[in-house]
Amino acid sequence: MKFMKLGSRPDTFYTAEAVRSVSSDVSSDLIIQVQESSYLLHKFPLLSKCLRLQRLCSESPGSSPHQIVQLPDCPGGVEAFELCAKFCYGITITLSAYNIVAARCAAEYLQMTEEVEKGNLIYKLEVFFNSCILHGWKDSIMTLQSTKALPLWSEDLAITSRCIEAIASKVWSHPSKVSLSHSHSRRVRDDVSCNGNESQRHKSDSKGWWAEDLAELSIDLYWRTMIAIKSGCKMPSNIIGEALKVYASRWLPNISRKSHPNRKVAASDSDSDSASEITSKHRLLLESIASLLPAEKGAVSCSFLLKLLKAATILNASSSSKMELARRVGLQLEEATVNDLLIPSLSYTNDMLYDVELVMTILEQFMLQGQSPPTSPPRSRLAVERRRSRSAENIDFEFQESRRSSSASHSSKLKVAKLVDRYLQEVSKDVNLPMSKFIALAEAIPDFARHDHDDLYKAIDIYLKAHPELNKSERKRLCRILDCKKLSMEACMHAAQNELLPLRVVVQVLFFEQARAAAAGNQVTDLPSNLRALLTTHGFDPLKHTGPLSTTTSIHADDQWSVSGLKSPKSRSSTLRMKLAEDDDLDEHGGVNRNGTERNPKLKAIRGLPNQPKRMFSKLWPTSRGTSEKN
Repeated sequence: MKFMKLGSRPDTFYTAEAVRSVSSDVSSDLIIQVQESSYLLHKFPLLSKCLRLQRLCSESPGSSPHQIVQLPDCPGGVEAFELCAKFCYGITITLSAYNIVAARCAAEYLQMTEEVEKGNLIYKLEVFFNSCILHGWKDSIMTLQSTKALPLWSEDLAITSRCIEAIASKVWSHPSKVSLSHSHSRRVRDDVSCNGNESQRHKSDSKGWWAEDLAELSIDLYWRTMIAIKSGCKMPSNIIGEALKVYASRWLPNISRKSHPNRKVAASDSDSDSASEITSKHRLLLESIASLLPAEKGAVSCSFLLKLLKAATILNASSSSKMELARRVGLQLEEATVNDLLIPSLSYTNDMLYDVELVMTILEQFMLQGQSPPTSPPRSRLAVERRRSRSAENIDFEFQESRRSSSASHSSKLKVAKLVDRYLQEVSKDVNLPMSKFIALAEAIPDFARHDHDDLYKAIDIYLKAHPELNKSERKRLCRILDCKKLSMEACMHAAQNELLPLRVVVQVLFFEQARAAAAGNQVTDLPSNLRALLTTHGFDPLKHTGPLSTTTSIHADDQWSVSGLKSPKSRSSTLRMKLAEDDDLDEHGGVNRNGTERNPKLKAIRGLPNQPKRMFSKLWPTSRGTSEKN
């Protein structure tokens, strides 16, 4: 750290009866009151360098031996005034990044200019500030921090702006040309000691070397400094993003759903005011960080963006900040994890645990930007003219780039589909989650993005268990989003004995399981004539297959579905008989709405069965039904 000493005389200031005086053979003739302190001093050394004191003494001449001068608004207070007074007496003072702002503002207040005396305090401070303070990295930051105590004076004297410009210029420079801070130098030495032969200069070449030192600034000064850094040169967006992440981890608290400021808790008025003030500061901090995020996609991780979004929700940040963060998350949603998306809900209109609507907004943003580019170059007049001057190799290269971009977009949608289905498995446990929100989120994923519906089936199963109050029609509506053709064998085996599923889903599962076995080359034996006819209608001839129908499949160890007993035909038939007893919609309407329209296109296979459903199912499973089933 740079410092400057002025004056050569020893310090002779002392305190007696709450009055600061200076030891001298000459009696004092001036009393200066600064805030709550009084100074018993002499006119000659002070008035010869302070134009303001000259004017005040001339305006109020007095016949008393001590003339009194009031300086209630002296910037920097007692400490800054005493530095200026000691300079006038020639007493040695030490100036550094810690006190130069206060001394400079007090000297300006006392008008210690060159017009009063050559080589006055303002001139000396400016020389030291420009030649030493602004040339040092740590000195510039510490001086900028100290401007918080005197913001208006620092702005008028351009101390703040000059510090910010000096810091920004050092960030743009090569780190080897900058006198690094003690903290960074210590980190470099530690890295060198761990990595052996690496030199310190090699380690100091890191482009983000400045992030941790700037993280010590208050948010308003940090915001202005980052704006200067971003506008001054083409700084890589990922470096800016990393610096913002460092600052957020330094100042943003570890907040949770319970710490939401709007939650009603018993507390005194003073505690409430204090908590509200702290929340306001954190909200300003969050919104400022959000406004500094680089526009480029991938500048910050999706996980970091979602952490900011969680904090914005809990701190009740502005809707514009939350929507901008949601938009940014949507641009790179494929990088997120389920835990990242579990954003707490703080709405008073519902008691849901998680903010599903916000995740829906994020998903919509992802779908908007995820439009796949064309798989071939556009055929336009301008393109034809340009094509004449291009080689065949360039055209082929552009075509391959277009196909590669389209493939990447499709791949991201597949990842997001898996992510959403696993997210649904988590939020489905919430008993207050409306079914409409579950369905809306599930249907937001296009059909082609789900290669299989196993994860979606798990989510539906969890939702049905957490909401046993759903009636028959609601369960049917929920299961319409499920495509039984995309269920694996394990999922089919589980669904075949799932007592929570509607009848039509169980029938479809059994049908597609038999159809899949037939298509795989297995022989379907001992099938009822009606079901055999149905398979033949859909292009599967059971008589052409020689192998026996097998329901034996390998199940992963981490699979949570229970498939015990499914190898036995009795378990399937008993499950379906129970469904027949519970579900009478097919009996009454045959899968058709009251107005005669088809409820679900997937039920066309069932509607193709001959005779009435009850008679057909009695042939499939001739076991006698109980009295309750008949009713």
